[in-house]
Amino acid sequence: MSALAGKGILVTRPREQAEPLSGRLQAAGARAISFPAIEIAPPLDQARLDGLIDRLADFDWVVFISPTAVSRFFAALNERVLPAALRIAAVGEGSARGLQRRGVGEIVFPEGDADSEALLALPAMQAVQGKKILIVRGEGGRELLAETLRARGARVEYAECYRRLRPRADAAPILAEFRRGGIDAITATSSEGVGNLFALLGREGAVFLRDTPWFVPHARIAEAARVLGARRVAVSAPRDDGLLTTLEDWFAHG
Repeated sequence: MSALAGKGILVTRPREQAEPLSGRLQAAGARAISFPAIEIAPPLDQARLDGLIDRLADFDWVVFISPTAVSRFFAALNERVLPAALRIAAVGEGSARGLQRRGVGEIVFPEGDADSEALLALPAMQAVQGKKILIVRGEGGRELLAETLRARGARVEYAECYRRLRPRADAAPILAEFRRGGIDAITATSSEGVGNLFALLGREGAVFLRDTPWFVPHARIAEAARVLGARRVAVSAPRDDGLLTTLEDWFAHG
């Protein structure tokens, strides 16, 4: 029997991204409790995004920051197609898989760590002098990728194809789950989601959030949880496989 059997696992991913993980948790016998800490909304400036898509042929590279960036960008493509000469990169394997499902062939992406640092370390991202690079992302976010590519001589623009918002959510059911001991672990996939969860659950919820173990895929997210007082934070390998393995090990040996 899985060590996750009967465990209540809080899934804080945006609603449209939560189902694959929730399904795998349930298959392992866990109770997947969905409470999105981030809402994905359309960009404020759709016309600018459309204009960038219309001139994709001007770019040498398009870099996708996340699976959401992939799905929202391809939705905005509508009937348009990617120019054949355009080179494609992705920050992680999840984004690369999303591109592959949409028929993209050759994709440059780091195996293992899914972050800007890992992508920038690849040889293809070193020789970018004079190249025009379009970074597809949500509004806001880290500037490291663009700043480093510019320092290497590239000309960089952003295609911001979605916004991340704090949802308007009723915290009462989740607080009730915590009170009765129904949540054994919390999963989070972004620092912003960590902050939103603390804000959504308020003062009472913060007590539970600090005492419950967290499972996150990156040290940067772990630090965001610790800054807000989380006492037990485990950093898993990337992707759902890594998260499930870390959860299994925790409950098997903890």
